[in-house]
Amino acid sequence: MRSVKVWPETWPLRAPFVIARGGRNEADVLVVELEEEGIVGTGEATPYARYGETAASVQAQITALTKDLEQGMTREQLQQALPAGAARNAIDSALWDLETRRANSDLWRMTHVVRPDVVEMAQTISIDSPEVMASGALALWQNGAKVLKIKMDNALITERLVAIRTAVPDATLIVDANESWHSEGLAARCQLLADLGVVMLEQPLPAADDALLANFIHPLPICADESCHTRESLPQLAGRYEMINIKLDKTGGLTEALALAAAAKTAGLEVMLGCMLCTSRAIRAALPLAGTARFVDLDGPTWLAQDVTALPFRCGRIALSESLTQ
Repeated sequence: MRSVKVWPETWPLRAPFVIARGGRNEADVLVVELEEEGIVGTGEATPYARYGETAASVQAQITALTKDLEQGMTREQLQQALPAGAARNAIDSALWDLETRRANSDLWRMTHVVRPDVVEMAQTISIDSPEVMASGALALWQNGAKVLKIKMDNALITERLVAIRTAVPDATLIVDANESWHSEGLAARCQLLADLGVVMLEQPLPAADDALLANFIHPLPICADESCHTRESLPQLAGRYEMINIKLDKTGGLTEALALAAAAKTAGLEVMLGCMLCTSRAIRAALPLAGTARFVDLDGPTWLAQDVTALPFRCGRIALSESLTQ
């Protein structure tokens, strides 16, 4: 018989995190703990308002499955019991953690993935004035980050990107508009990004406007984030996107995320591995996917003023060889 616990946590950020939808000063997460025969598995998820989630609604979804979890619900059964989203992710991650600990193993061996010594990752620059964003980009570059993810809204696009590119002429830049752009003028903006050496544009249009990307000629790859949640999303992305952003809070956990990554490869789509604002608990659950991704964007915990037992984050990378717990 398992015991089940679920609780919310709030983690203050070290600086405001601003995207096109607004700013955040803290990360609100939910934690699930499963205990079986003295062995404890833990999972974490971040409820996201964009997908109609709140901490209360996600906790209610988890609590509704308490009896089934106590009686031994498996990951396979979980996929049918809950839709993709934060609630399923928290439980799925806890079940993976429990399985690995019961087997005296780790996620790398359980998923048949060779653990790298280092995971190279992007560092995010949130929205601010062109000068502040350029200064932030330079500081990250000087500290070792080679890939920078630039958050954008619908204003000062040229000014911000020119300032950043001038500050870090050799950095690899990706741009994330978080659905804030419109089809009018999109071609010119894509050309601007290409001219500045930006290597990828993430979710420029609202997901509901994906049809406008059909037969849209663009000089750099476009990545689906809000438009891609699970394998069921893939047919609608054909001919519109070249890449997908996989996040466990969208797929509902590593179980579906692994299947989505494999299906994306079959469909000819590249993968970006992303995250929400979260602690290292959530990142650990996603790490086996890092090797499948062209870009890894797992810097959520680096925005926290304080983390749980932290992964060995360095600017622009996770130095897994420095950790004895992975």
